[in-house]
Amino acid sequence: MLVFGNNQFGGTLPTSISNLSTNLRWLLIGGNYLHGSIPTGLVNLVNLQLLRMEENNFRGSIPTDIGKISSLGDIELSSNKFSGSIPSSLGNITMLNSLWLYENNLNGSIPSSLGECNGLEVLDLSQNNLDGKIPQHLLNGLLSLSISLNLSTNRLIGSLPVEIGKLKALGKLDISNNMLSGELPISLGSCQSLEVLHLQGNFFSGLIPSSMQDLKGIRDLDLSRNNFTGGIPQFFEGFHLENINLSYNQFWGAVPTGGIFKNASATAVAGNSRLCGGVANLRLPVCKPNESKRGALSRRMKLLISLVSGCSLLGLAVVLSLFLLGKKRKEAKLSTLGNSVLQVSYATLLKATDGFSSANLIGLGAFGSVYKGILAEDRVVVAVKVFNMLHRGASKSFISECEALRNIRHRNLVKIVTACSSIDFNGNDFKALVYEFMENGSLEDWLHPSFENEEVTEAPKLLSLVQRLNIAIDVASALEYLHNHCETPIVHCDLKPSNVLLDKELTGHVSDFGLARFLTESTVSVSGNQSSSIGIRGSVGYAAPEYGMGSGVSTYGDVYSFGILLLEMFTGKRPTDHMFSDGLNLHNYVKTALPERVLEISESVLVFQEGNSNVDEAHSQLSAQKIEECLTLILGIGIACSAESSTSRKDISDAASELHTIRGNLLG
Repeated sequence: MLVFGNNQFGGTLPTSISNLSTNLRWLLIGGNYLHGSIPTGLVNLVNLQLLRMEENNFRGSIPTDIGKISSLGDIELSSNKFSGSIPSSLGNITMLNSLWLYENNLNGSIPSSLGECNGLEVLDLSQNNLDGKIPQHLLNGLLSLSISLNLSTNRLIGSLPVEIGKLKALGKLDISNNMLSGELPISLGSCQSLEVLHLQGNFFSGLIPSSMQDLKGIRDLDLSRNNFTGGIPQFFEGFHLENINLSYNQFWGAVPTGGIFKNASATAVAGNSRLCGGVANLRLPVCKPNESKRGALSRRMKLLISLVSGCSLLGLAVVLSLFLLGKKRKEAKLSTLGNSVLQVSYATLLKATDGFSSANLIGLGAFGSVYKGILAEDRVVVAVKVFNMLHRGASKSFISECEALRNIRHRNLVKIVTACSSIDFNGNDFKALVYEFMENGSLEDWLHPSFENEEVTEAPKLLSLVQRLNIAIDVASALEYLHNHCETPIVHCDLKPSNVLLDKELTGHVSDFGLARFLTESTVSVSGNQSSSIGIRGSVGYAAPEYGMGSGVSTYGDVYSFGILLLEMFTGKRPTDHMFSDGLNLHNYVKTALPERVLEISESVLVFQEGNSNVDEAHSQLSAQKIEECLTLILGIGIACSAESSTSRKDISDAASELHTIRGNLLG
């Protein structure tokens, strides 16, 4: 055994690890600060039974020939930064008992060869960028899965295969937060050992299959944020549930009052506007006479009659819509979004992005996807943000962004070219915003680059100290404009590195106003009790702590996000880094290090400066003392902006002014 996990070792894993004895059975090095790639020679340790490298900063791809270590029983590579696809050779490890790859940057489809690992009890591929469908062969082969199958928080599409019913011994199924659709298969009722079933955050539709009444062992059931319809099944009352979440679907009728439904604190049904009854604490409207007694049959008949009566009108509407769309393709019209801009049709954007091709996909957000496109007439390169209209809140996000960008102009705000609100060729709602294209992507890409090509020998393209300071000033200037110089103050509500875009000159532009709010006098006066209709304002790690406690939006919230952004830019640490737990966060981490250890906590930023081709001339002439003084002052501003108490935070105008002064002193 070689075990040195859960320490503070840094550096890379030596290539000489391949020279260790082939009798080595256990290699446990998780919970450190190791980075770099896995040495290819690791596969020489052919008798390894346990490989644990979790919670480090490993990058690159997982060795494609890892399947040569056929004796492996447990592989734990989660919470790293691995990229590329999951090696299909893993299917050669037939003795594999558990495979943990969650919280990485893995992409591509799930290899069906994993179905050959017929001894697997745990498979966790969650929190990656996996796409495609759930392979049928995977479910056919993994009959041994008894503890957990977790594919959540990826980009999986298609339906839940009927083969899911073969996993009769499975205890936990989590496929939440993907893009899965269709009705639940009847075979799901065969998974009678399930205790946890998480399907939330997909596009599942239709009725809850009656076969699910056989899942009597369920303790935790989450079906929220889908498109399920019909009445809430009465058989849920007989389950020994600890909590149930049916929020944001299209359920109708009376809420049951037995079993788990007696406990309002363990029952969530918000966002189903046609529900009624239930226990008093759910605060639902009283059911109309006989409404609670209507059976599923009468509801289906009513729906069927409505569908039949509207079928002719719907068909006519679709035909007319297609005709009008065809006509619009031949016309050029003008509309207004602030100034007069060209109105583009769905067909124009379809052509500009090559059919919304995945090759042109440059970003994914909470409410849609962003594609690179070329407008044919002028050959203008643009970024097209297409909203996923099936996602709850997407329409509100589109409207919010249009309203926020209608009359604002600033060099550090992303420039909107036009908007498109129409229907596609299938008669579905289509909404998109067209932005000026930013050649250098997002600040996120520069702060946390992904080195997918292990053969690259040139210095990584990273930001110098001066460039980081310039971008920080750009962001502060944009916020100062939004808060203090707009006719009605605007709060961005979602400031983070992925929402700061960089043009060819590396000038920062704040983007994505989908959660933005106007601070009218009425909203300011009630901000203490105001809550969001879309959800908590902001992203985990960047959202102000008062938002999580129900406080209304304010400019103080943006200042907090800016402070965290500033600390991340100059330490290289994400606020969600695995090291931040048990009361330690990015704010406290930096605060306790200043000023004595400022260079130590900024090492990840400075280590790349020497020999980096992207370091500008101004930075190369800076003395070590000037760099240290500059970092101390900048991080001090980040600390002042990210104070826990909103009223203790520095004003954004003061922060912008101080950053300008620091840059002036730094560059003489």
